[in-house]
Amino acid sequence: MTGGVTGSVTGSVTGSVTEKKGNGPPDPWRAYLLRCADGSLYAGVTNDLARRTAAHQAGRGARYTRSRLPVELAWASRALAKRAAHRLEARLKRLSRGDKLVLIGPATTQRRRLVRALLAIATEIPAARKNASA
Repeated sequence: MTGGVTGSVTGSVTGSVTEKKGNGPPDPWRAYLLRCADGSLYAGVTNDLARRTAAHQAGRGARYTRSRLPVELAWASRALAKRAAHRLEARLKRLSRGDKLVLIGPATTQRRRLVRALLAIATEIPAARKNASA
């Protein structure tokens, strides 16, 4: 890994689901990476992956992807809580291109470690909140 991510990580599109408070359905938020026609990678977050990917493909997505069509879904996280998905998206945007390529590449030990580290960072409870609940 070249992006300085530390810690341990889990899966990609599949995995355990973070439950909402109460008895409601799980939060379907996901962070994702798109590969654009020019070879660049775009990171985003959504609660409806199919709809958002179709919007990008139709030119109704982010301004960045509109001029780089067609785009294809390269990677998506497991279902996460909204806050965790946004934190993961921010972390994806800070990764080096090399680490992003590892993430969307074939399953390897390096990829598993990177995914574990990213998800650990995204789902950790901030220190101030930990102390408040203790």
